[in-house]
Amino acid sequence: MPIPLVNSIASWFLKKRIHQMELFLKYPHEVQNELLLKLVHKAKNTEIGKKYGFKDIRSYNDFAQQVPITNYEASHEMIERARRGESNIFWPSPVKLFAQSSGTTNAKSKYIPVSPEALEDCHYAASKDLLCVYLNNNPDSQLFTGKSLRLGGSKRLYESNGTSYGDLSAILIDNMPFWAEFSSTPGNEVSLMSDWEVKMQAIVQETVQEKVTSLAGVPSWMLVLINNILATTGKQSLFEVWPNLEVYFHGGVSFEPYRDQYRKVLPRHDFKYYEIYNASEGFFALQDKNERSDLLLMLDYGIFYEFIPMDCYGQPGQKIIPLSEVEKGKNYAIVITTNSGLWRYRVGDTVRFTSINPYRIRVSGRTKHHINAFGEELIIENAEEALKKATALTQSEIVDYTAAPIFMDGKEKGAHEWFIEFKVAPKDPEHFNQLFDKALQEINSDYEAKRKNNMTLNPPTIHYARTDLFYDWLKSKNKLGGQHKVPRLSNSRELVEELLVLNAACTQG
Repeated sequence: MPIPLVNSIASWFLKKRIHQMELFLKYPHEVQNELLLKLVHKAKNTEIGKKYGFKDIRSYNDFAQQVPITNYEASHEMIERARRGESNIFWPSPVKLFAQSSGTTNAKSKYIPVSPEALEDCHYAASKDLLCVYLNNNPDSQLFTGKSLRLGGSKRLYESNGTSYGDLSAILIDNMPFWAEFSSTPGNEVSLMSDWEVKMQAIVQETVQEKVTSLAGVPSWMLVLINNILATTGKQSLFEVWPNLEVYFHGGVSFEPYRDQYRKVLPRHDFKYYEIYNASEGFFALQDKNERSDLLLMLDYGIFYEFIPMDCYGQPGQKIIPLSEVEKGKNYAIVITTNSGLWRYRVGDTVRFTSINPYRIRVSGRTKHHINAFGEELIIENAEEALKKATALTQSEIVDYTAAPIFMDGKEKGAHEWFIEFKVAPKDPEHFNQLFDKALQEINSDYEAKRKNNMTLNPPTIHYARTDLFYDWLKSKNKLGGQHKVPRLSNSRELVEELLVLNAACTQG
Protein backbone atom coordinates (compact mmCIF):
# COMPACT_ATOMS: atom_id res chain seq x y z
CA MET A 1 0.00 0.00 0.00
CA PRO A 2 1.43 3.44 -0.92
CA ILE A 3 2.69 5.45 2.04
CA PRO A 4 0.47 8.53 1.38
CA LEU A 5 -2.58 6.23 1.50
CA VAL A 6 -1.34 4.66 4.76
CA ASN A 7 -0.94 8.13 6.26
CA SER A 8 -4.42 9.16 5.10
CA ILE A 9 -6.11 6.08 6.53
CA ALA A 10 -4.21 6.35 9.81
CA SER A 11 -4.98 10.05 10.09
CA TRP A 12 -8.69 9.41 9.50
CA PHE A 13 -8.86 6.85 12.31
CA LEU A 14 -6.70 8.83 14.68
CA LYS A 15 -8.48 12.15 14.15
CA LYS A 16 -11.74 10.53 15.24
CA ARG A 17 -10.06 10.19 18.63
CA ILE A 18 -9.35 13.94 18.75
CA HIS A 19 -13.10 14.56 18.93
CA GLN A 20 -13.41 12.12 21.84
CA MET A 21 -10.58 13.85 23.67
CA GLU A 22 -12.37 17.16 23.26
CA LEU A 23 -15.13 15.78 25.51
CA PHE A 24 -12.93 15.41 28.58
CA LEU A 25 -11.15 18.65 27.76
CA LYS A 26 -14.50 20.46 27.87
CA TYR A 27 -16.13 18.49 30.70
CA PRO A 28 -13.28 17.10 32.84
CA HIS A 29 -15.16 16.80 36.14
CA GLU A 30 -18.23 15.21 34.61
CA VAL A 31 -16.09 12.68 32.71
CA GLN A 32 -14.15 11.78 35.88
CA ASN A 33 -17.27 11.45 38.07
CA GLU A 34 -19.04 9.29 35.51
CA LEU A 35 -15.94 7.12 35.24
CA LEU A 36 -15.76 6.66 39.01
CA LEU A 37 -19.37 5.50 39.25
CA LYS A 38 -18.82 3.06 36.35
CA LEU A 39 -15.79 1.55 38.10
CA VAL A 40 -17.66 1.22 41.39
CA HIS A 41 -20.72 -0.29 39.71
CA LYS A 42 -18.65 -2.81 37.79
CA ALA A 43 -16.82 -3.97 40.93
CA LYS A 44 -19.79 -3.92 43.34
CA ASN A 45 -19.97 -7.72 43.58
CA THR A 46 -16.25 -8.26 44.08
CA GLU A 47 -14.87 -9.07 47.50
CA ILE A 48 -13.64 -5.53 48.01
CA GLY A 49 -16.86 -4.09 46.58
CA LYS A 50 -18.92 -5.92 49.15
CA LYS A 51 -16.52 -5.02 51.96
CA TYR A 52 -16.86 -1.29 51.31
CA GLY A 53 -20.49 -1.17 50.19
CA PHE A 54 -19.94 -0.22 46.56
CA LYS A 55 -23.64 -0.83 45.81
CA ASP A 56 -24.54 2.13 48.02
CA ILE A 57 -22.08 4.59 46.49
CA ARG A 58 -23.87 7.30 44.52
CA SER A 59 -21.31 10.12 44.52
CA TYR A 60 -17.68 11.00 45.04
CA ASN A 61 -18.43 11.98 48.63
CA ASP A 62 -19.87 8.51 49.31
CA PHE A 63 -16.79 6.95 47.76
CA ALA A 64 -14.38 9.11 49.79
CA GLN A 65 -16.20 8.30 53.04
CA GLN A 66 -16.54 4.55 52.50
CA VAL A 67 -13.27 3.54 50.81
CA PRO A 68 -9.93 4.04 52.60
CA ILE A 69 -6.68 5.26 51.05
CA THR A 70 -4.33 2.34 50.41
CA ASN A 71 -0.88 1.47 49.06
CA TYR A 72 0.90 -1.63 47.80
CA GLU A 73 1.75 -2.96 51.24
CA ALA A 74 -1.92 -2.81 52.28
CA SER A 75 -3.02 -4.43 48.98
CA HIS A 76 -0.27 -7.06 48.87
CA GLU A 77 -2.25 -9.96 50.36
CA MET A 78 -5.16 -9.57 47.93
CA ILE A 79 -2.81 -9.25 44.97
CA GLU A 80 -0.96 -12.40 46.00
CA ARG A 81 -4.24 -14.30 46.18
CA ALA A 82 -5.06 -13.12 42.65
CA ARG A 83 -1.62 -14.23 41.48
CA ARG A 84 -2.37 -17.69 42.87
CA GLY A 85 -5.44 -17.86 40.64
CA GLU A 86 -8.30 -16.53 42.78
CA SER A 87 -10.77 -14.28 40.97
CA ASN A 88 -13.31 -11.55 41.72
CA ILE A 89 -11.29 -10.18 44.63
CA PHE A 90 -10.78 -6.56 43.60
CA TRP A 91 -11.90 -6.61 39.94
CA PRO A 92 -14.56 -8.75 38.20
CA SER A 93 -12.67 -9.48 34.98
CA PRO A 94 -10.05 -12.25 35.17
CA VAL A 95 -6.70 -10.65 36.03
CA LYS A 96 -3.98 -12.89 34.60
CA LEU A 97 -1.18 -10.37 34.07
CA PHE A 98 0.93 -8.65 36.72
CA ALA A 99 3.51 -5.96 36.04
CA GLN A 100 6.60 -6.70 38.14
CA SER A 101 8.18 -3.59 39.55
CA SER A 102 10.83 -3.24 42.22
CA GLY A 103 10.70 0.56 42.24
CA THR A 104 14.04 2.31 42.64
CA THR A 105 15.21 1.42 46.12
CA ASN A 106 13.34 -1.60 47.40
CA ALA A 107 14.68 -4.92 46.11
CA LYS A 108 11.39 -6.64 46.94
CA SER A 109 9.25 -6.96 43.83
CA LYS A 110 5.80 -5.49 43.52
CA TYR A 111 3.22 -7.15 41.28
CA ILE A 112 0.74 -4.64 39.89
CA PRO A 113 -2.44 -6.15 38.40
CA VAL A 114 -3.04 -5.45 34.70
CA SER A 115 -6.61 -6.30 33.72
CA PRO A 116 -7.79 -6.82 30.12
CA GLU A 117 -9.52 -3.42 30.37
CA ALA A 118 -6.35 -1.68 31.52
CA LEU A 119 -4.36 -3.30 28.72
CA GLU A 120 -6.76 -2.16 26.00
CA ASP A 121 -8.44 0.97 27.36
CA CYS A 122 -5.41 2.46 29.09
CA HIS A 123 -1.98 1.30 27.91
CA TYR A 124 -2.75 0.52 24.26
CA ALA A 125 -5.25 3.37 24.01
CA ALA A 126 -2.51 5.72 25.20
CA SER A 127 -0.11 4.46 22.54
CA LYS A 128 -2.70 5.20 19.87
CA ASP A 129 -3.45 8.60 21.40
CA LEU A 130 0.23 9.50 21.34
CA LEU A 131 0.28 8.82 17.61
CA CYS A 132 -3.00 10.66 17.28
CA VAL A 133 -1.83 13.93 18.83
CA TYR A 134 1.57 13.72 17.15
CA LEU A 135 0.06 13.32 13.67
CA ASN A 136 -2.52 15.99 14.43
CA ASN A 137 0.28 18.41 15.33
CA ASN A 138 2.54 17.31 12.47
CA PRO A 139 0.37 16.61 9.40
CA ASP A 140 3.42 16.26 7.14
CA SER A 141 4.89 13.50 9.29
CA GLN A 142 6.43 10.49 7.54
CA LEU A 143 6.27 8.36 10.70
CA PHE A 144 4.69 5.40 8.92
CA THR A 145 7.39 5.23 6.27
CA GLY A 146 9.58 3.44 8.82
CA LYS A 147 9.61 1.73 12.20
CA SER A 148 9.73 2.74 15.83
CA LEU A 149 12.81 1.65 17.74
CA ARG A 150 11.44 0.58 21.12
CA LEU A 151 13.70 0.03 24.11
CA GLY A 152 11.77 -1.84 26.76
CA GLY A 153 12.51 -3.93 29.80
CA SER A 154 14.82 -6.88 30.01
CA LYS A 155 12.61 -9.51 31.58
CA ARG A 156 10.48 -12.04 29.81
CA LEU A 157 7.07 -13.01 31.11
CA TYR A 158 7.04 -15.82 33.66
CA GLU A 159 4.03 -18.02 34.36
CA SER A 160 2.83 -19.23 37.74
CA ASN A 161 -0.56 -20.63 38.84
CA GLY A 162 -2.15 -19.67 35.53
CA THR A 163 -1.02 -16.04 35.77
CA SER A 164 1.94 -14.25 34.19
CA TYR A 165 4.28 -11.57 35.44
CA GLY A 166 7.16 -9.51 34.11
CA ASP A 167 8.16 -5.93 33.28
CA LEU A 168 5.25 -3.81 32.07
CA SER A 169 7.11 -3.36 28.79
CA ALA A 170 7.37 -7.15 28.44
CA ILE A 171 3.62 -7.49 29.03
CA LEU A 172 2.88 -4.83 26.43
CA ILE A 173 5.27 -6.32 23.87
CA ASP A 174 3.98 -9.86 24.45
CA ASN A 175 0.34 -8.81 24.03
CA MET A 176 0.62 -6.01 21.50
CA PRO A 177 -1.68 -5.97 18.46
CA PHE A 178 -0.18 -7.10 15.16
CA TRP A 179 -0.10 -3.58 13.70
CA ALA A 180 2.15 -2.37 16.51
CA GLU A 181 4.53 -5.32 16.23
CA PHE A 182 4.74 -4.89 12.46
CA SER A 183 5.79 -1.24 12.85
CA SER A 184 8.36 -1.80 15.64
CA THR A 185 11.99 -2.84 15.91
CA PRO A 186 13.72 -4.87 17.27
CA GLY A 187 11.53 -7.96 17.05
CA ASN A 188 10.00 -9.59 20.11
CA GLU A 189 12.77 -12.16 20.50
CA VAL A 190 15.45 -9.49 20.92
CA SER A 191 13.18 -7.07 22.81
CA LEU A 192 12.54 -9.66 25.53
CA MET A 193 16.14 -10.83 26.04
CA SER A 194 16.94 -10.97 29.75
CA ASP A 195 20.70 -10.30 29.57
CA TRP A 196 20.89 -6.52 29.11
CA GLU A 197 24.45 -6.38 27.77
CA VAL A 198 23.87 -9.16 25.21
CA LYS A 199 20.53 -7.60 24.33
CA MET A 200 22.17 -4.22 23.71
CA GLN A 201 24.45 -5.58 20.99
CA ALA A 202 21.60 -7.59 19.46
CA ILE A 203 19.46 -4.45 19.25
CA VAL A 204 22.30 -2.57 17.55
CA GLN A 205 22.87 -5.30 14.98
CA GLU A 206 19.17 -5.61 14.14
CA THR A 207 18.10 -1.98 14.12
CA VAL A 208 20.91 -0.40 12.09
CA GLN A 209 19.57 -2.40 9.14
CA GLU A 210 16.07 -0.95 9.53
CA LYS A 211 14.51 2.32 8.44
CA VAL A 212 13.79 3.93 11.81
CA THR A 213 11.60 7.05 12.02
CA SER A 214 10.99 7.23 15.79
CA LEU A 215 12.51 6.24 19.12
CA ALA A 216 10.70 5.16 22.29
CA GLY A 217 12.19 4.44 25.70
CA VAL A 218 13.69 5.74 28.94
CA PRO A 219 16.18 8.60 28.26
CA SER A 220 19.07 7.24 30.34
CA TRP A 221 19.03 3.77 28.76
CA MET A 222 18.21 5.06 25.27
CA LEU A 223 21.34 7.22 25.47
CA VAL A 224 23.40 4.10 26.25
CA LEU A 225 21.92 2.43 23.16
CA ILE A 226 22.53 5.49 20.97
CA ASN A 227 26.17 5.67 22.03
CA ASN A 228 26.55 1.96 21.20
CA ILE A 229 24.98 2.51 17.77
CA LEU A 230 27.30 5.43 17.00
CA ALA A 231 30.36 3.52 18.23
CA THR A 232 29.43 0.49 16.12
CA THR A 233 28.69 2.46 12.95
CA GLY A 234 31.44 5.05 13.37
CA LYS A 235 28.91 7.84 12.83
CA GLN A 236 28.72 11.16 14.71
CA SER A 237 24.97 11.69 14.42
CA LEU A 238 21.95 9.37 14.48
CA PHE A 239 20.73 11.07 11.31
CA GLU A 240 23.70 9.52 9.51
CA VAL A 241 22.29 6.12 10.52
CA TRP A 242 18.58 6.93 10.11
CA PRO A 243 18.06 10.02 7.90
CA ASN A 244 14.27 9.95 8.37
CA LEU A 245 14.30 9.93 12.17
CA GLU A 246 11.80 12.59 13.33
CA VAL A 247 10.65 12.07 16.94
CA TYR A 248 11.65 10.57 20.29
CA PHE A 249 8.86 9.47 22.66
CA HIS A 250 10.35 9.34 26.14
CA GLY A 251 9.37 8.85 29.79
CA GLY A 252 10.37 7.12 33.00
CA VAL A 253 12.92 9.67 34.21
CA SER A 254 13.30 13.42 33.74
CA PHE A 255 14.67 14.34 30.33
CA GLU A 256 16.37 17.54 31.51
CA PRO A 257 19.74 16.05 32.62
CA TYR A 258 20.11 14.45 29.19
CA ARG A 259 18.71 17.13 26.88
CA ASP A 260 22.06 18.61 25.78
CA GLN A 261 23.53 15.17 25.08
CA TYR A 262 20.57 14.31 22.85
CA ARG A 263 20.97 17.57 20.95
CA LYS A 264 24.54 16.60 20.11
CA VAL A 265 23.61 13.23 18.62
CA LEU A 266 20.35 14.54 17.09
CA PRO A 267 21.49 17.94 15.74
CA ARG A 268 18.35 19.05 13.93
CA HIS A 269 16.23 21.95 15.15
CA ASP A 270 13.03 20.38 13.79
CA PHE A 271 13.53 17.04 15.57
CA LYS A 272 10.63 16.45 18.00
CA TYR A 273 10.63 15.24 21.60
CA TYR A 274 7.36 13.97 23.09
CA GLU A 275 7.17 13.05 26.76
CA ILE A 276 4.84 10.49 28.33
CA TYR A 277 3.97 9.66 31.93
CA ASN A 278 3.20 6.01 32.43
CA ALA A 279 3.82 3.46 35.15
CA SER A 280 2.99 -0.13 36.01
CA GLU A 281 -0.23 1.15 37.58
CA GLY A 282 -1.41 2.94 34.45
CA PHE A 283 -0.80 5.51 31.74
CA PHE A 284 -1.53 8.95 33.15
CA ALA A 285 -0.48 11.79 30.86
CA LEU A 286 1.17 12.68 27.58
CA GLN A 287 2.60 15.68 25.77
CA ASP A 288 -0.01 16.88 23.31
CA LYS A 289 1.68 19.96 21.78
CA ASN A 290 4.95 20.36 19.89
CA GLU A 291 5.81 23.56 21.72
CA ARG A 292 4.85 22.49 25.27
CA SER A 293 6.80 20.22 27.59
CA ASP A 294 4.08 19.82 30.22
CA LEU A 295 1.71 16.87 29.93
CA LEU A 296 -2.03 16.61 29.36
CA LEU A 297 -3.68 14.52 32.08
CA MET A 298 -5.73 11.84 30.29
CA LEU A 299 -9.11 11.51 31.97
CA ASP A 300 -10.81 8.67 30.09
CA TYR A 301 -8.39 5.76 30.42
CA GLY A 302 -10.29 4.06 33.23
CA ILE A 303 -8.37 5.93 35.94
CA PHE A 304 -10.04 8.19 38.52
CA TYR A 305 -7.69 10.73 40.12
CA GLU A 306 -7.42 12.16 43.59
CA PHE A 307 -4.62 14.23 45.09
CA ILE A 308 -2.97 14.84 48.46
CA PRO A 309 -1.34 18.28 48.91
CA MET A 310 2.30 17.65 49.78
CA ASP A 311 2.26 20.30 52.50
CA CYS A 312 0.06 17.97 54.56
CA TYR A 313 1.10 14.59 53.12
CA GLY A 314 1.53 11.88 55.75
CA GLN A 315 0.13 14.03 58.53
CA PRO A 316 -2.87 13.03 60.67
CA GLY A 317 -6.03 14.03 58.87
CA GLN A 318 -4.22 14.76 55.60
CA LYS A 319 -6.45 16.34 52.99
CA ILE A 320 -7.48 14.29 49.94
CA ILE A 321 -9.13 16.17 47.08
CA PRO A 322 -10.63 15.35 43.66
CA LEU A 323 -9.38 16.86 40.42
CA SER A 324 -11.89 19.71 40.64
CA GLU A 325 -10.13 21.16 43.72
CA VAL A 326 -6.48 21.16 42.64
CA GLU A 327 -4.63 24.46 42.28
CA LYS A 328 -2.07 25.54 39.74
CA GLY A 329 1.54 25.52 40.95
CA LYS A 330 0.98 23.30 44.00
CA ASN A 331 2.72 19.98 44.58
CA TYR A 332 0.48 16.90 45.02
CA ALA A 333 0.83 13.18 45.64
CA ILE A 334 -1.30 11.15 43.22
CA VAL A 335 -4.02 8.72 44.36
CA ILE A 336 -5.65 6.54 41.69
CA THR A 337 -8.64 4.24 41.30
CA THR A 338 -8.29 2.07 38.20
CA ASN A 339 -9.89 -0.44 35.88
CA SER A 340 -7.41 -3.01 37.21
CA GLY A 341 -8.92 -2.91 40.69
CA LEU A 342 -6.59 -0.50 42.48
CA TRP A 343 -8.84 1.47 44.84
CA ARG A 344 -7.68 4.86 46.17
CA TYR A 345 -4.10 3.67 45.67
CA ARG A 346 -1.11 5.91 46.37
CA VAL A 347 1.20 5.65 43.37
CA GLY A 348 4.15 7.32 45.09
CA ASP A 349 4.64 10.06 42.47
CA THR A 350 4.22 13.78 42.94
CA VAL A 351 3.01 16.21 40.30
CA ARG A 352 2.60 19.95 39.92
CA PHE A 353 -0.23 21.41 37.86
CA THR A 354 0.89 23.90 35.23
CA SER A 355 -2.67 24.50 34.00
CA ILE A 356 -6.18 23.66 35.17
CA ASN A 357 -7.98 24.41 31.91
CA PRO A 358 -7.14 21.93 30.55
CA TYR A 359 -5.42 19.93 33.29
CA ARG A 360 -1.69 19.79 32.55
CA ILE A 361 1.03 18.54 34.86
CA ARG A 362 4.74 18.09 35.34
CA VAL A 363 6.09 15.15 37.32
CA SER A 364 7.93 16.74 40.23
CA GLY A 365 9.26 13.68 42.05
CA ARG A 366 8.41 10.83 44.37
CA THR A 367 6.81 10.96 47.80
CA LYS A 368 9.71 8.90 49.17
CA HIS A 369 12.43 10.47 47.03
CA HIS A 370 13.14 13.85 48.54
CA ILE A 371 15.40 15.19 51.27
CA ASN A 372 13.77 16.74 54.30
CA ALA A 373 16.23 15.88 57.07
CA PHE A 374 16.48 19.51 58.17
CA GLY A 375 13.20 21.03 56.95
CA GLU A 376 14.60 21.91 53.53
CA GLU A 377 11.97 20.00 51.48
CA LEU A 378 14.30 19.39 48.54
CA ILE A 379 12.48 17.60 45.69
CA ILE A 380 13.75 16.11 42.44
CA GLU A 381 12.39 18.98 40.36
CA ASN A 382 14.51 21.44 42.42
CA ALA A 383 17.63 19.30 42.03
CA GLU A 384 17.30 18.93 38.28
CA GLU A 385 16.63 22.61 37.69
CA ALA A 386 19.73 23.52 39.74
CA LEU A 387 21.85 20.93 37.93
CA LYS A 388 20.65 22.28 34.59
CA LYS A 389 21.74 25.80 35.55
CA ALA A 390 25.14 24.71 36.89
CA THR A 391 25.97 22.47 33.93
CA ALA A 392 24.96 25.16 31.43
CA LEU A 393 27.24 27.70 33.11
CA THR A 394 30.19 25.28 33.26
CA GLN A 395 29.62 23.53 29.89
CA SER A 396 29.45 20.16 31.62
CA GLU A 397 27.18 17.16 31.04
CA ILE A 398 25.68 14.74 33.57
CA VAL A 399 25.16 10.98 33.24
CA ASP A 400 23.51 10.28 36.61
CA TYR A 401 23.30 11.56 40.18
CA THR A 402 21.96 10.86 43.65
CA ALA A 403 22.00 12.62 47.02
CA ALA A 404 21.36 11.98 50.71
CA PRO A 405 21.75 13.93 53.95
CA ILE A 406 24.84 14.08 56.13
CA PHE A 407 23.25 14.03 59.56
CA MET A 408 24.37 16.24 62.44
CA ASP A 409 26.58 14.43 64.94
CA GLY A 410 26.66 16.98 67.73
CA LYS A 411 29.84 18.64 66.50
CA GLU A 412 29.18 19.20 62.81
CA LYS A 413 26.18 20.77 61.14
CA GLY A 414 24.24 18.84 58.55
CA ALA A 415 24.76 18.88 54.79
CA HIS A 416 23.80 17.10 51.60
CA GLU A 417 26.12 14.53 50.06
CA TRP A 418 25.97 14.15 46.29
CA PHE A 419 27.37 11.63 43.84
CA ILE A 420 27.40 13.05 40.31
CA GLU A 421 28.73 11.14 37.31
CA PHE A 422 29.69 13.43 34.43
CA LYS A 423 30.07 12.69 30.77
CA VAL A 424 31.87 16.03 30.47
CA ALA A 425 33.17 17.16 33.86
CA PRO A 426 33.43 20.86 34.77
CA LYS A 427 36.96 22.24 34.42
CA ASP A 428 36.70 23.91 37.84
CA PRO A 429 34.87 21.56 40.24
CA GLU A 430 34.82 24.09 43.09
CA HIS A 431 33.17 26.66 40.83
CA PHE A 432 30.55 24.10 39.77
CA ASN A 433 29.85 23.26 43.41
CA GLN A 434 29.30 26.92 44.25
CA LEU A 435 27.03 27.49 41.25
CA PHE A 436 24.99 24.40 42.08
CA ASP A 437 24.58 25.39 45.73
CA LYS A 438 23.60 28.93 44.72
CA ALA A 439 21.04 27.63 42.20
CA LEU A 440 19.45 25.36 44.82
CA GLN A 441 19.08 28.34 47.15
CA GLU A 442 17.49 30.44 44.41
CA ILE A 443 15.02 27.67 43.56
CA ASN A 444 14.11 26.44 47.08
CA SER A 445 13.53 29.04 49.81
CA ASP A 446 13.50 26.39 52.56
CA TYR A 447 16.93 25.18 51.48
CA GLU A 448 18.10 28.78 51.28
CA ALA A 449 16.97 29.47 54.85
CA LYS A 450 18.87 26.43 56.16
CA ARG A 451 21.98 27.40 54.19
CA LYS A 452 22.02 31.07 55.23
CA ASN A 453 25.29 31.71 57.04
CA ASN A 454 25.65 27.90 57.24
CA MET A 455 23.01 28.14 59.97
CA THR A 456 21.80 24.53 59.72
CA LEU A 457 23.37 23.19 56.54
CA ASN A 458 26.99 23.35 55.47
CA PRO A 459 27.77 23.59 51.73
CA PRO A 460 27.03 20.36 49.86
CA THR A 461 29.67 17.64 49.66
CA ILE A 462 29.91 16.58 46.02
CA HIS A 463 31.72 13.42 44.88
CA TYR A 464 32.63 13.28 41.20
CA ALA A 465 31.79 9.66 40.52
CA ARG A 466 34.05 7.49 38.41
CA THR A 467 32.85 6.44 34.96
CA ASP A 468 30.10 3.77 35.06
CA LEU A 469 29.69 3.91 38.85
CA PHE A 470 25.90 4.02 38.63
CA TYR A 471 25.86 1.42 35.85
CA ASP A 472 27.91 -0.92 38.03
CA TRP A 473 25.65 -0.28 41.02
CA LEU A 474 22.55 -1.12 38.97
CA LYS A 475 24.30 -4.22 37.60
CA SER A 476 25.13 -5.36 41.15
CA LYS A 477 21.39 -5.12 41.92
CA ASN A 478 20.40 -6.95 38.71
CA LYS A 479 18.65 -3.79 37.53
CA LEU A 480 20.24 -3.06 34.17
CA GLY A 481 18.05 -1.66 31.43
CA GLY A 482 14.36 -1.17 30.88
CA GLN A 483 12.43 0.75 33.51
CA HIS A 484 15.10 0.59 36.21
CA LYS A 485 16.51 3.89 37.39
CA VAL A 486 18.82 5.37 39.97
CA PRO A 487 17.08 6.86 43.04
CA ARG A 488 17.70 10.59 42.86
CA LEU A 489 17.09 11.84 46.41
CA SER A 490 16.66 10.01 49.68
CA ASN A 491 16.42 10.70 53.40
CA SER A 492 18.30 7.42 53.87
CA ARG A 493 22.07 7.10 53.40
CA GLU A 494 21.90 3.47 52.25
CA LEU A 495 22.60 4.13 48.55
CA VAL A 496 25.25 6.79 49.18
CA GLU A 497 27.10 4.46 51.57
CA GLU A 498 27.04 1.68 48.94
CA LEU A 499 28.38 4.08 46.31
CA LEU A 500 31.17 5.25 48.63
CA VAL A 501 32.33 1.64 49.00
CA LEU A 502 31.93 0.82 45.29
CA ASN A 503 33.72 3.99 44.20
CA ALA A 504 36.60 3.45 46.65
CA ALA A 505 36.98 -0.22 45.72
CA CYS A 506 37.45 0.61 42.05
CA THR A 507 39.82 3.48 42.81
CA GLN A 508 41.99 1.23 44.96
CA GLY A 509 41.88 -1.53 42.37
